[in-house]
Amino acid sequence: MNNKSINSNKQFMIGNGILAFGVFFIVCLFLYLSFRTPQTADQSKTSADLYTIQVENSFAGDSISVYINDSLLLNCTMGSTALTLQVNRFAEENALMIVDNKSDEITPFSLNPKGSIVNVAKKDGKISIQESERE
Repeated sequence: MNNKSINSNKQFMIGNGILAFGVFFIVCLFLYLSFRTPQTADQSKTSADLYTIQVENSFAGDSISVYINDSLLLNCTMGSTALTLQVNRFAEENALMIVDNKSDEITPFSLNPKGSIVNVAKKDGKISIQESERE
């Protein structure tokens, strides 16, 4: 028998075994690193600060959209009654945007980082926003 072919098969099998063990070790390492969680992950990202947005009845019959940052809060044609929206603060800095859907006019406003009461009214065809501190 040829002893040379037996040695090459043995070396091939040992090489494959070492390679398989290395792949198994790397897969286990990546699984461990992906499943471990930091200790501070249990904290919620919402805040106790609250924004109260009061849309007055001067928008009766107008189609408006109300956004905070890029989140749509309201998109409707306003009735004859006033509307109040309450939203928790969810970012460090927030911007209120009122969009008149008929003319696509945008009225931006920077909100107080500690929460506030915001009154939105329409006077002489222009949207006015007044902010007051929470009590």
